[in-house]
Amino acid sequence: MATADKEVETTGLTGWIDRRFPLTSTWKKHVSEYYAPKNFNFWYFFGSLALLVLVNQIVTGIFLTMNYKPDATLAFASVEYIMREVPWGWLIRYMHSTGASMFFVVVYLHMFRGLMYGSYRKPRELVWIFGCAIFLCLMAEAFFGYLLPWGQMSFWGAQVIVNLFSAIPFIGPDLSLWIRGDYVVSDVTLNRFFAFHVIAIPLVLIGLVVAHLVALHEVGSNNPDGVEIKAKKDANGIPLDGIPFHPYYSVHDFMGVCVFLLIFAAIIFFAPEMGGYFLEANNFVPANPLQTPPEIAPVWYFTAFYAMLRATTDPFKIVLMIVIALLGLLALLKARGKWKLGLPVLAVLVLVFMALTESKFWGVVVMGTAVVSLFFLPWLDRSPVKSIRYRPLFHKVFYAIFVLAFLMLGFLGTRPPSPAATLIAQICALIYFAFFLGMPFWTPRGRFKKPPERVHYKPH
Repeated sequence: MATADKEVETTGLTGWIDRRFPLTSTWKKHVSEYYAPKNFNFWYFFGSLALLVLVNQIVTGIFLTMNYKPDATLAFASVEYIMREVPWGWLIRYMHSTGASMFFVVVYLHMFRGLMYGSYRKPRELVWIFGCAIFLCLMAEAFFGYLLPWGQMSFWGAQVIVNLFSAIPFIGPDLSLWIRGDYVVSDVTLNRFFAFHVIAIPLVLIGLVVAHLVALHEVGSNNPDGVEIKAKKDANGIPLDGIPFHPYYSVHDFMGVCVFLLIFAAIIFFAPEMGGYFLEANNFVPANPLQTPPEIAPVWYFTAFYAMLRATTDPFKIVLMIVIALLGLLALLKARGKWKLGLPVLAVLVLVFMALTESKFWGVVVMGTAVVSLFFLPWLDRSPVKSIRYRPLFHKVFYAIFVLAFLMLGFLGTRPPSPAATLIAQICALIYFAFFLGMPFWTPRGRFKKPPERVHYKPH
């Protein structure tokens, strides 16, 4: 009887669930018995913080939809109603608007960490691709949500972005009309953007996040040394340089969450507009289709790509044509076999197409290519080591120049256009693409340090 009682005690509710759903095994596989490298540092906070902000956006978004009206005549007033009349509505709205910006902050830092430590290299190519797809989904989610407050900047920002699709040859005008659902941004546009923002994109985003985590836990986490901890295991099959994610990194991440929430709360309570970078002044004015704001610029997390779009003028298109011609010539010299003539012919066709199309279209291409290039990073980087710790000094200099160029583009995207700003943006855009296109040539070169066989770890 005692044995039976003990068996009931040990199995209990958890055992009942486990016989019907893999609760305990899932917990063990992905949390308590998932062994992560013991040398994680500051840069490894941002993955868990991205998950935290995603939950914040979903929860606050649900509460906002309870009082928001996706109607062109009522949308702006409903946002004001949330801010002024709904109990704690102002807090929920600011948590959501600040959360959107903080989402991109932690995602950009998370991607930068992957860039530094080679987290996109074999066997984590799929983890990186899922991450880049998440980034694309975030951009789409932010764009669709940006229209919903129906302020001046929301309205005109959506009008400008959708009009970019009209630059696509042959199908552009019909495509932009199909996206808007009308000849101008109107109630129809607001309704379909609301549907995408609230239902369609979040479902895709959650699916990609799950796929990203499953792929990560299948191959294991990278670390600052770039050492594969699964290569050295003890007699029980446990990595010698690994520790269970729970409780070690759950406590570690909890500390990062506390610091993040302090910063998050400080912004919400003291600077929710962040000087106009998180919430623009023009967005507190109802949308007026008859009055265009003096300067239309996207939110800060899009400004680097917007600067590239704006920098693609007719002279810059000529520069791009020269670059493509040089790449075609290089392909002719390097290629072998059946592609020997194919690549130069392709370059010639692209050049002819560029000559026949306007620079506005190529601005859209440049902006899109800047994001798509990230997907090919696992195959562009030919370095024999993963981590930047063991790469030559000039590699670190190239990484620093790339980051500075991206930050400069982000800054220029917030400024009014001028000849000097356009020239600097063009130079920074060339640096951005040269970083990726040149990777197969400069990443294998230089004197590399030998990575350790075991991770470098100093207990605190």
